[in-house]
Amino acid sequence: MLNARVKRIYEDPRADDGVRVLVDRLWPRGVSKVRAKLDSWEKCLAPSTALRTWWHHDPEQFSEFAERYRAELKAAPDAQHEIAHLRTLLAEGTPVTLLYAARDPQINHAQVLAAYLNDTER
Repeated sequence: MLNARVKRIYEDPRADDGVRVLVDRLWPRGVSKVRAKLDSWEKCLAPSTALRTWWHHDPEQFSEFAERYRAELKAAPDAQHEIAHLRTLLAEGTPVTLLYAARDPQINHAQVLAAYLNDTER
């Protein structure tokens, strides 16, 4: 099984990205839909507005944010359906790249989501 990849949407698309999935609730500024080359935009995989606002990308609260975000993912039927689909693609050997717009490449929800997708223990 391949692992989900994480990439900032402002980076150029590459052939080895595989299935490109935007996982932000809002469309990223300055990126055209043509340039994004998305296969899907899954708003259901983004943190809720309330959680995102609470966290406000504070590195000191990242651990708490990640815990709350995973709880949201587990509780949302739409998110669980999409997670199952992405895990199937990964199990079949199809690369999956999660795209996000946040500035920090390490402290963002896409990293948490990738770890969640890659977790084989679920």
